[in-house]
Amino acid sequence: MTVPTASADTAGTADAHEGVIRYWAAAKAEAGTGEEPYRAATLQQALDAARQRHADRPGFARVLSLCSFLVDGDPVGTRDHAGVALAEGGTVEVLPPFAGG
Repeated sequence: MTVPTASADTAGTADAHEGVIRYWAAAKAEAGTGEEPYRAATLQQALDAARQRHADRPGFARVLSLCSFLVDGDPVGTRDHAGVALAEGGTVEVLPPFAGG
C-alpha cells in the first residue's frame, strides 16, 4: 500500500513515520473511510495531508476543525499540533464532538 506523504518537506526526511488515522462518527462520514495511513512527523503534517487528500469533500476540513485528537491513546488537548510528534506505527484518533458525553 502506498502511504500518502504529509508534504514534500517531510516525504524524504528521517523523522517522518508511518501510522494510521482513524476517523469516528461525522469525521468518518466526511472522510468517506474509517481509517487511512499517514506518513508524517507531526500531527499537524498528518492532518494537513488528510485535508489535501479530502479537498474534494468540503465538509471534511470543517468537521476536522471541530475535532479532538488522541495520539497513541493520549489526548492532544490544546497543544499545538505542530509540536505533537508521531511515532512509527502510531495511531491518531479523530473524535468529533458528540452529544451525551
